[in-house]
Amino acid sequence: MNSTPQDSLHSTGKAQYVPSTEAESSYNLLEEMSIKEILAGINNEDHKVSARVREVLVDVELLVQQVVSSLKNGGRLFYIGAGTSGRLGILDASECPPTFGVSPDLVTGIIAGGDSAIRTAVEHAEDHINQGYIDLKNEGLQKGDVVIGIAASGTTPYVIGALEKCRKEGVITGCITCSPGSPITNSCDYPVVVQVGPEFITGSTRMKSGTAQKMVLNMITTTTMIQLGRVKGNRMVDMQLTNNKLIERGRKMLMEQLNINYAEASSILQQYGSVRAALVNIKTK
Repeated sequence: MNSTPQDSLHSTGKAQYVPSTEAESSYNLLEEMSIKEILAGINNEDHKVSARVREVLVDVELLVQQVVSSLKNGGRLFYIGAGTSGRLGILDASECPPTFGVSPDLVTGIIAGGDSAIRTAVEHAEDHINQGYIDLKNEGLQKGDVVIGIAASGTTPYVIGALEKCRKEGVITGCITCSPGSPITNSCDYPVVVQVGPEFITGSTRMKSGTAQKMVLNMITTTTMIQLGRVKGNRMVDMQLTNNKLIERGRKMLMEQLNINYAEASSILQQYGSVRAALVNIKTK
């Protein structure tokens, strides 16, 4: 499918917004640097990310409050993005079921171009302003859900179009971007803008911008799941026991919580199938 003027946000005749993520790198002649110099430069830039995220914690909190409220009332959380941003959303969503034992459709990641775009770039997939909302509806989007658009540049038509349509339909919307004043910040209810500055390689938003987005995504789902009661103390008591490492972790949790030995923990875990079920049943006997 080729882009058409009505599909593109950049065909309006208005002056095109230039995202701060496209700003010139503070470094130059990278090809002349040694390996040590390149690594030091990248690491120096990465050090800035956490501080920039800390500056917007109030905005993250406002967004998380909406997510928690929605999920407590039967809603779902959707991430939508293109390229690296879309992949990060899918990564965060896909880790929720094994980590917190929730349904796979409670948190859903959607990427422009569909599942094939997770591994391979799909030409012009992000340029279609109407497709994002269509993809959301195909995943069962309803009014009580929350949709968070992820776009480092804040200009992705696929994401912006989806958010704008969601707002018109009364769906709560948020965004994670790294470009202040970008179009996406005016297209949602709860924008989170992490201004990380120019990338080490000019425009390569898989670097600092991607790191910032991943940090915020971790905050959103981790905080939400804690608020939903999916963590006890500091333990993932609802994790899915899908490999030996996690089974061993479950045994250790039971040994600590119930003051029992390894063999007893193994037997109990096998009997109940999850750490939470074991704790609930053993402690109520």
